[in-house]
Amino acid sequence: MKWSFQLARIAGIDLRVHATFFLLLAWVGFGYYAADGFGAMVGGLAFILLLFACVVLHEFGHALAARAYGIRTPDITLLPIGGVARLERMPDNPWQELVVALAGPAGNVVIALGLFIVMGRFLGFDDLESVGEGRAELLASLFMVNVMLVVFNLVPAFPMDGGRVLRALLATRLKHARATRIAAGIGQAVALVFAVLGVAMGHPILLLIAVFVFFGARQEAEAATLKEAADETPVARIMQPMPPALRRGMTAIEAAGIAMRDARAAYPLVDADLRLAGMVAAADLAWALESDPAMPVDRIANAGADRLAAGDSVAHALAVARGSAWPFLPVVNAAGQLVGTVARDDLAAFAQPAAAGPAPRASE
Repeated sequence: MKWSFQLARIAGIDLRVHATFFLLLAWVGFGYYAADGFGAMVGGLAFILLLFACVVLHEFGHALAARAYGIRTPDITLLPIGGVARLERMPDNPWQELVVALAGPAGNVVIALGLFIVMGRFLGFDDLESVGEGRAELLASLFMVNVMLVVFNLVPAFPMDGGRVLRALLATRLKHARATRIAAGIGQAVALVFAVLGVAMGHPILLLIAVFVFFGARQEAEAATLKEAADETPVARIMQPMPPALRRGMTAIEAAGIAMRDARAAYPLVDADLRLAGMVAAADLAWALESDPAMPVDRIANAGADRLAAGDSVAHALAVARGSAWPFLPVVNAAGQLVGTVARDDLAAFAQPAAAGPAPRASE
């Protein structure tokens, strides 16, 4: 995320803070100082930092639950409106998504229970009134904040946690894309309510959350539609015709003649029946040509290079391409014969805007 700075790396996840977060601290600090002086400013900033520590723990709940299903979280970023965890993806299994979505609020429940044990009592109406007026003790305020984080995050406003819970439950009965569109529509409706309340109450943070939810829901709906298309489209439909291929037994000098006519970063290697035998990188071919022009290209071929079947989905091709170093993936038929190639750029263009990278999961 632009304008963000790394604070630490915890459990393999970068903890980052956005520059606008410091504006929030400055605004809060000035407000407390103007009202009650330096001591109030220190106390107010301490509370804000502890609040965001709870938000960080919330986000780590999501990240660690996702890790249990083999999904990485590159980073967690603190913003004035809360925290954003960038998961590589959400689980395709709706029950797994449900667990990941609930793991964050569950973290706040654990924090609230821990604070209750430390305080040794329930909060009464007097305590709630004190929290509302800013006169409550620190532990009571943190307790109420964590309770509110649980309630707020479970509002079915996609892409917040409650919206993802709703989408996961819908996806047990409906297609993923349709479940996402329904959850996104509800999320946008809730965002409009947030916006109206934010304007009516003069609450800029609520208005910012409304904007995030509205456009985040739209982005999620578009991404789900693209994912559905990628799942249902075979690579044969978007592959390019067969590129120049090298033959097994061909020498480096013979292969160089093909490379001179059609310069590429790599070339498929096929046998006499056009069965794919591997890939030859142009850099390796240049090395072989310099070392021994009579060297067979079989010696520099990568026989284990990634390949696709013509019937594989674009979604599968995208997953393979993300872990492949080759600029394109060869496509073979049922007999293993080379029938075409799919360039990484073409796959990325098909998945736009989802190809932009891990998307924010939510904001609190």
